Amino acid sequence: MSNQSTQFSRKDFLKTLFLGSLMLPFLQYCSKKGKSLLLKITGTNHILGHKLWAKDFPKPTEEIHTKYLIVGGGISGLSACRFFSQNNEQDYLLLEMENHLGGNSSNGQNQFSKFPLGAHYLPLPNKENTEIIEFLKETGIYQGDDETGDPLLDEYQMTFPQQERLFFKNSWQNDIVPQNGISTKAKTEFDRFFKRMDDFKNKKDESGSYWFAIPVHDSSREDEVLQLEKIIFKDWLKKENFMSEELLWLLDYSCRDDYGLGIDYVSAWAGIHYFAGRKNNWSKKYKDQVFTWPEGNARLAKHFSKYIKDKALSNHLVFDVKINDNVEVLSFDNIQNKTKKIVAEKVLFATPQFVNERILNHKKAGNFNYVPWLLTTIILRNDFGGDEELAWDNVIYGSDGLGYIYDQHQNVEQIMGEKVITYYRSFSTDNCKKARKRLYALKENQLKNLVLEDLKKAHPLIEDFIIEMQFHKIGHAMIAPVPGQIFENSENAKQPIDGKVFFAHSDLSGISIFEEAFYQGWRTAKNML
Repeated sequence: MSNQSTQFSRKDFLKTLFLGSLMLPFLQYCSKKGKSLLLKITGTNHILGHKLWAKDFPKPTEEIHTKYLIVGGGISGLSACRFFSQNNEQDYLLLEMENHLGGNSSNGQNQFSKFPLGAHYLPLPNKENTEIIEFLKETGIYQGDDETGDPLLDEYQMTFPQQERLFFKNSWQNDIVPQNGISTKAKTEFDRFFKRMDDFKNKKDESGSYWFAIPVHDSSREDEVLQLEKIIFKDWLKKENFMSEELLWLLDYSCRDDYGLGIDYVSAWAGIHYFAGRKNNWSKKYKDQVFTWPEGNARLAKHFSKYIKDKALSNHLVFDVKINDNVEVLSFDNIQNKTKKIVAEKVLFATPQFVNERILNHKKAGNFNYVPWLLTTIILRNDFGGDEELAWDNVIYGSDGLGYIYDQHQNVEQIMGEKVITYYRSFSTDNCKKARKRLYALKENQLKNLVLEDLKKAHPLIEDFIIEMQFHKIGHAMIAPVPGQIFENSENAKQPIDGKVFFAHSDLSGISIFEEAFYQGWRTAKNML
């Protein structure tokens, strides 16, 4: 039955639920100091990863044979496994260094909620992204079409109201585009900018390719397009006379949110792609909503599990490759403390290029910039927020961080115990290596002060409500699309070796989003077959 024929739809129910929750009694802010905070640090297994530098591993004591070997259990590697399985190829094996799969689409869990340890949402795909639409159908998110041809989507897996809010000029406003109290000149610039982005969104070359497409590989290569990829976004904005403080803040925030680096560092092509790459042309009804879950994109990673059952080995660090008639790969089993030799006809490295450089000594990835990120999951007393309903995405104007998401926002139960939020912060700088070292050196109290200094701009008394803070350090969180990254560095790095060693990772797209990782794995596996 379609939503149109239902008198009381799920969306109506969700709206009623949240409006009703506003009437629940909330305790007032407490001025008393709470109990001592519990602080802890987690992160990716960079200590094991750094063993690649020394390569001091034992000699192999076990040999495994497989037709296809996939190295790396992030979305690219998982997507490749799915493609193999769906195309009648079952002779494959996946190796992953971490103790879990998913890469940046991973999660944690406490007694109150699951929470993301990386990517936490998926926008609606473009109608041209038929492979991703098919994946969403497979997961049950996309449930077919209504009588008008519009997709029927599971609304319980989409952002509930209120989706996002911005703390601007000492109060919260709906939407993250600054609105209240901005000048007429700034409003005019916003209108002019979004009109330009709409034009770019629909712009195609003579062959019919979008200037800005998802996946990036499908974008036009016309000279005018390539020139945009060679200059800094901030310089393009200045040339186009976009000058208002509020607009520049929004664009800087948007780039840091998707790319890790702000408008001072990313290319103009990447900055425009943020607004023009998504066409909003699949659904008329759900244009501005996104798919999201308490655990973030780990929910999507879990949907690949049926394709890797009995075909994946975690805690395995690949450290050496030899290409002969077959490909011989050496992998250290960090649990059993032994080395295994895997012999395969073809190998797919679904790993970032800084890792591939260490494994394949003769392969140079070029100038790939990986931005370090800090995620902080905070357990707060239930009365945090007072009588203001937390949005799913809560952003603070002028902040060094990227705000926080309310992890329980999709929970339809009215009694949820304590609140759980996850704060995001990228380190936008011209020296990612230096920022990474700084992040790894920060201790619990330093991290606490860094995060609270930011959050107190909107929540001065937040420390009184905090029960626990968990800091998650990701040293090489995502590739940064600096000038020259997408159409030069990435194109060179993705070339196969001798038709036997292949590469697939979102950093080969230059943009670290789910769709790019998915297509990297899907298309490379197709080439291997």
